Amino acid sequence: MATKKANPLMDMIKDEFPKKLQLLYSVSPEEASDKQVYHVLSSIIVEILGAKRQSFINHTNSAGGKQVYYLSMEFLMGRSLKTSIYNLELADGIKAMLKNYDINLDKIYEYEPDAGLGNGGLGRLAACYLDGLATTGFPAMGHSICYEYGIFQQKLEDGWQTELPDNWLPGGSVWLVPKPELSIDVHFEGDLQEYWDNQYHYISHVNYSTVVATPYDMYVSGYGGEGVSVLRLWSAKAPNFNMEMFNKGNYDQALAQNSIANAISKILYPNDNHLEGKSLRLRQQYFLCAAAVGDIVRSHMNVYGTLENLADKVAIHINDTHPTLAIPELMRILLDDCGYTWEKAWDIVTRTFAYTNHTVMAEALEKWDVNLVKTVVPRIFSIIVEINNRYCQSLMERNGYDSAKTTRMSIIKDNQIHMATLCVAASHSVNGVSKLHSQIIKDSVFHDEFENTPEKFKNVTNGIAYRRWLYQSNPALTKLLSATIGKKFIKDAAELAKLKKFENDEDVLTKLMDVKKANKEEFAKYVKSHSDIILNTDSIFDVQVKRLHEYKRQHLNVMNILADYAYLLNNPDAPYTPKTYIFAAKAAPGYYLAK
Repeated sequence: MATKKANPLMDMIKDEFPKKLQLLYSVSPEEASDKQVYHVLSSIIVEILGAKRQSFINHTNSAGGKQVYYLSMEFLMGRSLKTSIYNLELADGIKAMLKNYDINLDKIYEYEPDAGLGNGGLGRLAACYLDGLATTGFPAMGHSICYEYGIFQQKLEDGWQTELPDNWLPGGSVWLVPKPELSIDVHFEGDLQEYWDNQYHYISHVNYSTVVATPYDMYVSGYGGEGVSVLRLWSAKAPNFNMEMFNKGNYDQALAQNSIANAISKILYPNDNHLEGKSLRLRQQYFLCAAAVGDIVRSHMNVYGTLENLADKVAIHINDTHPTLAIPELMRILLDDCGYTWEKAWDIVTRTFAYTNHTVMAEALEKWDVNLVKTVVPRIFSIIVEINNRYCQSLMERNGYDSAKTTRMSIIKDNQIHMATLCVAASHSVNGVSKLHSQIIKDSVFHDEFENTPEKFKNVTNGIAYRRWLYQSNPALTKLLSATIGKKFIKDAAELAKLKKFENDEDVLTKLMDVKKANKEEFAKYVKSHSDIILNTDSIFDVQVKRLHEYKRQHLNVMNILADYAYLLNNPDAPYTPKTYIFAAKAAPGYYLAK
């Protein structure tokens, strides 16, 4: 019988675990609380991933490999401990080690808060990419904001949702590695001064206010390989404190600058139904873009010493329109800091950026008031204006001087900057997230742009982090699949197609039904203990997990339930398999949930 290959990391973990507990908390494993075990175990995994990442990126740089940077205002990473342990293939070893100390690993998992740095599919997609890129061996880094409060905690009172702050950092901070030496200054407001010198046009940004962006790295493990991605989260802080003003008793003024700066990374998506909220969201977006692009350029320069090959060695992907300002920010660096001509800078930018569109609804396509952008980020605004002027000039020539069509395609119109249009104009690749969605983009939303540059448009259908929902969350089904088709499916989902040949195998089908039944019974126990609701495990579980919203699919599901109910009232003796409808979601802020 073949013996299971030993994992060399386990010997190190067995040695480090009791030592770290003693060093940090002065306790033995038998004396340690579950919370202390969680912190120590997590810190060991972070060290392992950090070492793997350094080795991985050193190899990439020495080979001159291309790196992927994924910019997104949301990253729903979930819990890192369980995912990392499974991806490192340490789950069985750590479970056995802790069992020797009478510690239950499943209880330890529960101590990690879910890093709710997003509220839906946008953030899930970003998380899937970092996992998938690491697994397939592509060097990747995500960039987002280190929100102090993520998506809200939910409490239901008389059918109304009450939103409570989600303070995830106390438990989640063990996964964040601070990098204060890589901090970047981000400039807001101020004035532009223009002058000519030796036939060169200089623009100087002066009298600006500064916010310091400090990065914290979260390592994202891949499965079955050497790849490790990094999610770099940026925290905003004021650069200094006005001691003189404070000592004079002007406390509000002394603290005002700090308050505005610190608010940038305070909360995910502040309410924007007022001017202050809109201004804060715009600041969040530029803060992320300026920090990310500045960091990318600095890292590239450290390796290559030039930006001439930036587009050959760097791919920057914009996940929806929130990081659009990365485009004019890279232009700003190339023009103002590096002295490139406009034509050369634009060539580098358009070969570097790619864009994923997430919506075709006109009301959801992001637009910004020109006066707000001009006030908050004046240099960025002037670059967007110039991009639009040159873009429209080229469109007029392409469109046979059809001014109406050119106006439709303009980045700036009706006193608003259309961010999706800017993304399409500046990116070499534009995709939707399903075959139908990508077709609608070409047929209607960006039809004029598609006619001009059809080679840009493609489809990339959303996937899922299936290892989380199968390998980690469904051990019984994983065991059955491994015995039936082998274990290669854990890394390559295409291997699951091999199960099809067992579609009429009574033995396999019986085992599959046993797994489903056992999982339903386990879930029913969870619901009973948490909600005091008893589920019929012989019924069909119809499950819908999606954020509740006015125009989302939950309403269609409710209509289906009502239709079934009406049918049974009119046909009480009709053959009908009992169904249990299960909704799992947080609602949009202020949403009413009927009982």
